[in-house]
Amino acid sequence: MGGPLLLLLLLLGAASGAVANVEKVIFTGPAAGAGLVLPDRLGALTPAAPVLRTNLSRAADGPGAEAWLLLGDLDEGRRYELRVCWAAIEPTSFSLQLHDPSSIAATPALARLLAAHALPGPPARRRDATAPARQLLLRIRATADYFADDARLMARPPPVLVDLVLDPFLAGLVPRSLAPTLAYLALVALVAWPLARWLVAGLRSAAGSAPGRAEKRD
Repeated sequence: MGGPLLLLLLLLGAASGAVANVEKVIFTGPAAGAGLVLPDRLGALTPAAPVLRTNLSRAADGPGAEAWLLLGDLDEGRRYELRVCWAAIEPTSFSLQLHDPSSIAATPALARLLAAHALPGPPARRRDATAPARQLLLRIRATADYFADDARLMARPPPVLVDLVLDPFLAGLVPRSLAPTLAYLALVALVAWPLARWLVAGLRSAAGSAPGRAEKRD
């Protein structure tokens, strides 16, 4: 089993190395807490609607341009991964922070930022704002990570197109979106290992018979 496992790990390493421009945060679903009155236009990611493609504003420097998003319908104690994916041609630095609704309610400055920088998108299913809910608020700050001779481009960086992905873990081990890739790589490893052994055995057999044929010619 050592051979197939080693081959699988090598394939996984190659696949992960090919992934670029991803910022992520891993977290655990919270216990149900007091609800929070949220901006009507605030978009949300949920396990049922886990992907949002949108444009995020970028700052030229400083802490970055703000955007807030709701992560809703989470399962208590389950691990999740939140990913921000963007193109290599748009160098950007991201900062990701998670806040529970109680901390927002207790911090007026955060509540004002949430109201001012809510990221538009599909909202979570409506519920009584006072009802307990398992949700978190994601604070994204984006800064342009490049230098250009164009002063206007440096002063006002254009928005960056991103995919925001909420990915539950399977059995607390791997993100759900990786399951098909892992299954494919495991299948490749299982097929490739016996094939590689057969090829090596054939080469050894050919190499071993070559001296015997040479002696007969002498």
